[in-house]
Amino acid sequence: MIDLNLLRESPKKIISLIKSKDPSFDAEKLYKKDEEVRALRVEVESLRYRKNELAKLGKKGVTPELREESITLSKKLKELEESLQETEKIFNQLYLSCPNIPQEDIPVGDKEANVVVKQEGQKPLIPFTIKNHVELGEALGWFDFAAAAKMTGSNFALYKGDAVRLMYALTMFMLEHNREHGYEFVLPPYLVNEKSLEVTGNFPKFRDQVYQVPEDKLYLSPTSEVNLANIYRDHIFSADELPVRLTAWTSCFRREAGSYGATERGLIRIHQFEKVELFTFCQPDMAKKELDRMVACAEGLLQKLGLAYRVVLLATQDSSFASARTYDLEVWMPGQDTFYEVSSCSNCTDFQARRGQIRYRKDAGEKPQLVYTLNASSLALPRLMVAIMENYQREDGSIAIPEILKKYGVW
Repeated sequence: MIDLNLLRESPKKIISLIKSKDPSFDAEKLYKKDEEVRALRVEVESLRYRKNELAKLGKKGVTPELREESITLSKKLKELEESLQETEKIFNQLYLSCPNIPQEDIPVGDKEANVVVKQEGQKPLIPFTIKNHVELGEALGWFDFAAAAKMTGSNFALYKGDAVRLMYALTMFMLEHNREHGYEFVLPPYLVNEKSLEVTGNFPKFRDQVYQVPEDKLYLSPTSEVNLANIYRDHIFSADELPVRLTAWTSCFRREAGSYGATERGLIRIHQFEKVELFTFCQPDMAKKELDRMVACAEGLLQKLGLAYRVVLLATQDSSFASARTYDLEVWMPGQDTFYEVSSCSNCTDFQARRGQIRYRKDAGEKPQLVYTLNASSLALPRLMVAIMENYQREDGSIAIPEILKKYGVW
């Protein structure tokens, strides 16, 4: 949730920034409903105060005038309380659906306004006909999409043999790398409750994108960002405990796969995928440095694997709902003949912390302040596997596994 004080102090500016993020969101209505709620609360409190005064006067003796005023006041108070309750309901729905405010230097627009900040590495010169990962994987016996569709449904993957070995080698490689960069291991549950998804901004806006277990009122986590953010829900840190840096490897479950182009078949867009996540809780003045750390950490993985990639600053409408600033890392995939995102690194400012009441105290006895939260993919495993297969393919259809992965004992 955004800081309402910013909206109240500079409504024109903040409404403009919100609409640059989501033109369909009615930011003006949010502003008006906030005003209405505050005005109604003042009226209600004023009537309650008068009602208490009348009760005190009644102890000394009830006059006809006192009785009449009390009846009239009670009726009006009931009407106002009902009006306040309804207005608060509308306001809360709007407030939870309001995206985070983008930082002012973010380019305005959708994907076409994204800015390539830098490009690193050399695209491989492949002197033979390039195959995509689906062709390579089927010939090698690495994937069985038909079996996955039969046992589950479309847009799921079944990995076999060396594909599984590569998946686990990449996982251990990434976790070890992240630990070297100061991130602590976490292995959370895969199921989360509704409040956890509300804290990160997945609910209520993206409720239809999440798999649910209705009997238990639980949901399959769409990303371990949800799990990690909620470790410290309703918690107050001391300043010297921050920053807290975490990394987790989990499966992620999303209903977003649908009708996409032929280049997005195979592992490019699936309902269940493995991902290593980075997450940080920090003081606000640490956030820029922590975001730079996350981007550098994710970049280091691609550099060690010898993959060409680029860093992209996302425009307002291409940034996630909870993010104020996002950098995507896109890796070159020869079989797709394009760059594809394998990591999003985001500064969510105090947006998630306000929803989860995650705070810190600078000094003992001081009023707690909201922390900032940051998250990054480090990295999305299926797409990274695609990049390795397509960049390191040989003419005979085999894959030259990067040497750095062979030390993880599965090759």
